[in-house]
Order: sequence, then structure tokens, then C-alpha cells
Amino acid sequence: MITLTDRAVGKVGELISAEGEEGLALRVAVRPGGCSGFSYEMFFDTDRDSEDLIADYNGVGVVVDPSSAQLLEGATLDYKDGLQDAGFSIDNPNAQRTCGCGSSFS
Repeated sequence: MITLTDRAVGKVGELISAEGEEGLALRVAVRPGGCSGFSYEMFFDTDRDSEDLIADYNGVGVVVDPSSAQLLEGATLDYKDGLQDAGFSIDNPNAQRTCGCGSSFS
């Protein structure tokens, strides 16, 4: 299961609050595609499958399907708000190589 840094929890919580919809959680998934074989997908979701893994980070829910969870084991989601690095990034120790865009891996 993926871990969120404090900065990521804060930003995700802020974005969920702005949506104003009850029961929203951040869904993190790994899908086939991208220039390196797999790509990350993140979106807010209210749907839950009985097999989904669910984690709570200070009131911020994170949902991951079982197949994605295997590829995200030990991964960390961070958020940066600087001049050079801004946005969410995933540090995944399972990725053997990544592409230049930073959103796909193998």
C-alpha cells in the first residue's frame, strides 16, 4: 500500500474539502500504458470494491485496488509546492526504470 507524506495528506485533504462531496477518497492505481509499461492514475472516488485496500491518513482516505497495491508496496506519494518542483510525485522502490515524464515506470 502506498504511504502519503504529511505534505501530500495536507494537499489531498484540501482538494477533497474543495470538492464538497461526502465520502470522497483518493484512489491511486497503476494501469498498463505509458512509455515505460505502467502509468500512475490518481483521482477522487466514492466507489469502493469489496477487495479494495483502504487507508486513513489523518482523515484523508486512500483507496487502492489489489493489483495496484502490489506494484505500490513501499511507494510514497509526496506533494511539493516550489518553483522548480510543484505537484504530486510518487517515489516507488519497485520501479526498475522510469521515463522522462515521471509518470510511467516498469
